[in-house]
Amino acid sequence: MNAKREKFSSRLGFILISAGCAIGLGNVWRFPYITGKYGGAAFVLIYLLFLLILGLPIMVMEFAVGRASQKSCARSFEILQPKGGHWGWFAWWGYIGCYLLMMYYTTICGWMLSYIAKNATGTFVGLDSDGVAGVFSDMLANPGELIGWMIVSAFIGLLVCSMGLQKGVERITKVMMSCLFLIMIALCIRSVTLDGAMEGLRFYLIPDFGKMMESGLGEAVYAAMGQSFFTLSLGISAMAIFGSYIGKERTLTGEAVSIGILDTTVALIAGLIIFPACFAFGVNPGEGPSLVFITLPSVFNQMWGGQLWGSLFFLFMSFAALSTVIAVFENLISFSIDRWGWDRKKAVIVNGIAILVLSLPCALGFNVWSGISIPGIGDIQGIEDFLVSNNLLPLGSLIYLMFCVSRRGWGWDNFLKEADTGDGLKFPRWAYFYLKYILPIIMLIIFVMGYWDKIKVILAG
Repeated sequence: MNAKREKFSSRLGFILISAGCAIGLGNVWRFPYITGKYGGAAFVLIYLLFLLILGLPIMVMEFAVGRASQKSCARSFEILQPKGGHWGWFAWWGYIGCYLLMMYYTTICGWMLSYIAKNATGTFVGLDSDGVAGVFSDMLANPGELIGWMIVSAFIGLLVCSMGLQKGVERITKVMMSCLFLIMIALCIRSVTLDGAMEGLRFYLIPDFGKMMESGLGEAVYAAMGQSFFTLSLGISAMAIFGSYIGKERTLTGEAVSIGILDTTVALIAGLIIFPACFAFGVNPGEGPSLVFITLPSVFNQMWGGQLWGSLFFLFMSFAALSTVIAVFENLISFSIDRWGWDRKKAVIVNGIAILVLSLPCALGFNVWSGISIPGIGDIQGIEDFLVSNNLLPLGSLIYLMFCVSRRGWGWDNFLKEADTGDGLKFPRWAYFYLKYILPIIMLIIFVMGYWDKIKVILAG
């Protein structure tokens, strides 16, 4: 028999850890640059609408499946499915999805850690924008450096998880998330007080639908839809595990709303850091991922105390990345405990070795194996991200949705009873028609559009 399942010591721990899983590089990396690309505040409004109607219902469903079964995805569908059901195979979807995500996320988390060191030691001091770009290119071309920082990021995550749920994951994530918010507030104050920052604030906070129309309304709506959906890490059971660690005192809808607010707050404050700084120094905020690693270090270079602010920014980015790494590692470890009856120590060691080995292709894909690519998708990191973001997340979320609303699955009444147990906001019963017949179509559109975008790139090439 397995030992008694650990629980969170506090509601705050559950909210911060679940938010930590959702708060990742998508909030502080992707959100600002696609907001910049699609016209600022007008895009933010559409994003918030889709977050409410797309992301939150699936998050409640993941939490409900976890709490009702008291297991990770390794056993949750088997426990809740009706007699003769065939949902148990989905356990492997979540397990493989979490592994694929970590196969490239640990490398990118390593980039953030590397940039803390680079800023703190003055690597960027005196460099122009071409020099800053050269630092990033040199890092990608150096397999030893990428692998070294990847190992550091994985080791931190595994060390925290090895301490257990309460003493490790909950305690460390609470501290990390508290520091993340404090650093963000400091960076935000510094950014909005720069000369010329008001133009960036106007761009970010005052809706201008005309600018959005210039970028293409359809593209902007799809981008908002995708961002609101992917930002919460739904579809690979990364959230369900935390549902299995909480009690029945609070309704799951209320908790999901709290987590969604925290997640969105981080994304919005990231914009308050980046846009005023970009406008203050005449930089295009819609440049893409290079915004973080090339443009912003150049901006910090021009600030008074730039070394300090640059170091703090990448410390904040590292905390955002590490909170996701720790949360997903905990999912893999809990899966191993529930599926094979391992103790935590064995689960950490076996999964740790597997993660380190499986993360090597991504780190080598920027240099030694840079010739490996798929047209329209990209290098190894691009392939791994495509498999997760364009396939496992939308289809996995669709499976959770169908499991919770279908009579052949867990069923609407069972889901609603679990979601509404406890004090707090109740799940809207009237949403059944929308969830069963409309939301699946929206999710399939997200899935198909993800492929269509890739096909357009291939045809254009």
